[in-house]
Amino acid sequence: MIILANALGTGPWLAGLQESIENLGPWGPLVFVLIYVLATTAAIPGTPLSLVAGAVFGSVLGVILVSLASTLGAALCFLIARYFARDATALWLSRNERFQQLDQLTERQGALIVALTRLIPLFPFNLLNYGFGLTRVPFWTYVFVSWLGMLPGTLVYVVSADAAGRSVTEGRIPWPLLIVLAAGLLVLGILIRFAKHRLAAVEK
Repeated sequence: MIILANALGTGPWLAGLQESIENLGPWGPLVFVLIYVLATTAAIPGTPLSLVAGAVFGSVLGVILVSLASTLGAALCFLIARYFARDATALWLSRNERFQQLDQLTERQGALIVALTRLIPLFPFNLLNYGFGLTRVPFWTYVFVSWLGMLPGTLVYVVSADAAGRSVTEGRIPWPLLIVLAAGLLVLGILIRFAKHRLAAVEK
């Protein structure tokens, strides 16, 4: 990402975007969260927005905003599927073989399956948000476990974008951020490996 960002000359663009956000004052982070939540509800991938958050807001605020926005978006999709558009969501997901598999697993191990599927990219993020609304998983259990399960990936995306952004705007490699990113990738790799073993055990 650092090499690509430098090659494309994204420094001026990032500086302009950051200035535009700063000009919004306290509304800047709120506008970002709103856009992220709406994108999640519309089943638009949130990864690009997570990268923008890291480049514009930095690692700490970026992780907070993305974590908040992704959790709110996931919660809203869950509520829509469970209470407002259950039949339409069920019809949409009934044709998806992965959702049928997810439904069977969740019936046996609800909270555990929420955690595992957030860590392992076997199921599309947007499918999970709506799909879990059709299961028997309690709402607050779903919200808390989803937040916790998405946090490692959020950290990796945001910090990597922050490191790439700083390298092009400041003209230097941010080694402390790269160390944090390396540690985050290591922890995420361990968690994914553990989650795969747990999921394989549940499927048996």
